[in-house]
Amino acid sequence: MLLAADVGNTNVVFALFEGREIKARWRIATDPRRTGDEYAVWLIHLLDIEGFAKEDITQIIVGSVVPRAIHNLTVLAEKYFRVTPLIAGQAPADWGIAVDVEEPNSLGADRALNTIAAHEKYEGDLIVVDFGTATTFDSVDFNGAYKGGIIAPGINLSLDALVNNTAKLPRIAIKHPANDSVIGRNTEDQMLIGVYWGYVAMIEGLIARMKAEIGRPAKVIATGGLAIMFDEHTDMFDAVDADLTLEGLAILAENVSA
Repeated sequence: MLLAADVGNTNVVFALFEGREIKARWRIATDPRRTGDEYAVWLIHLLDIEGFAKEDITQIIVGSVVPRAIHNLTVLAEKYFRVTPLIAGQAPADWGIAVDVEEPNSLGADRALNTIAAHEKYEGDLIVVDFGTATTFDSVDFNGAYKGGIIAPGINLSLDALVNNTAKLPRIAIKHPANDSVIGRNTEDQMLIGVYWGYVAMIEGLIARMKAEIGRPAKVIATGGLAIMFDEHTDMFDAVDADLTLEGLAILAENVSA
């Protein structure tokens, strides 16, 4: 079985694959100081709870936007699973796609993996919107080449900046406002409207501009934890694919094994 680790700026998501099927997944806060031993205590216990043994894992792949985390996950793989991990984007697990931008080496692992998975699953030109710590918009052409994109602050980062830099505004949960009115009657509603509908307006506007620049029909694929919340109340997305990054890791590992 394949153990895939998607290391983001906020969380590390581990997924256990049998072929392309995810059999189990676990999430832990990203901490570059967390040692391989600490990962092992946590992960091996969770494997046992789900009915798996560490001996079931024959391949490990790591995709990381946090370089410092790679060493400790390599220690985890080699010490506790006796497996040399694949590092996404490094030989032999090179991306295998054209990265048609000015600085190809600066492309984040999550965005490359989203590109790989989206192109395999969906036809034609694509715009991939990933709701993570940052909200990213990526253009993938019909040949599967990464053509560039946009990086915007994530919705939680925007809310944190608003709360942390004001004296009286309260911390609120991210959710859809109670109704579609954009004139709030109290402070909390006004903040929620600003964050939620402001984000919708940004996403719709940027997608429209990207489609106009691409000049051909493009499907919009959303991924990341907050994609479903926005999809429930707008019609911006052609598909919501929560596991796109993990599936990219599985595809990459499969290509190495082929």
